[in-house]
Amino acid sequence: MRLYLEGVGLCGPGLDGWEISRPVLAGSKAYVPAPARIPSSTLLPANERRRAAQVVKIALAVGSEAFLDAGRDPAETATVFTSSGGDGDTIHEILSVLATPQRELSPTRFHNSVHNTASGYWSIATGSRAASTSLCCHDESFAAGLLEAGVQVITQQRAAALIAYDVQYPAPLSAVRPIGAPFAVALVLSPVATAKSFASIALELKTGTQAWPALGSQALDPALEMLRRNTPAARSLPLLAAFARQAETHISLPYLGDMTLALSIAPLEAG
Repeated sequence: MRLYLEGVGLCGPGLDGWEISRPVLAGSKAYVPAPARIPSSTLLPANERRRAAQVVKIALAVGSEAFLDAGRDPAETATVFTSSGGDGDTIHEILSVLATPQRELSPTRFHNSVHNTASGYWSIATGSRAASTSLCCHDESFAAGLLEAGVQVITQQRAAALIAYDVQYPAPLSAVRPIGAPFAVALVLSPVATAKSFASIALELKTGTQAWPALGSQALDPALEMLRRNTPAARSLPLLAAFARQAETHISLPYLGDMTLALSIAPLEAG
């Protein structure tokens, strides 16, 4: 499958948006780790913004940035949301209440507990009635989301956005599922090159014996490599680094069992 990249959104520790982070990912500017700053989305009314969970805020932030970058209407574009574990804060709150004698759950907590919460808020905020998929594949969730988005783009011959995100779990859940830092990325993908396209992604599913080595990760700053290893959504960093460097790059993303996604990244001149 060959896909064309039109827009990127990014939020992570020391990575405050795609444009600001491009020199860092390209290696021309030093990476300075800092707590992730998740901007408040203007897509939601004030009351909804206050109630929105962290996963919703970070997903909406990167999605909005990617669509602005691509110049596409989010109300008319399909989306694929992927996360290795969803909203751990809400699950923690629900389990804490269930461990008390009264066990009275807040309806808001309950409806925020489902894995497609971010997708639901996105649809409401953007007025979108386009198809939306939410999935999970543990540490390989980004790879699974990219494969799903790619299949939709090619088979439907229409653009789609991939929005991948992970946030830390609170204790005691964090003891059994540690996640390094909040991180989210959004990619707007098209089946054909457009005036906005600035990179192509050739994607192929391979078995372990056929896969390329993970060359992309070797070029990362050591602190970024640590982020890539510790936060599942940050498995996207080698791709983002290739986009930022505007260089041809071969990358393998681990998938299920001995399968990998073999990616060939090539730069394009926009317009």
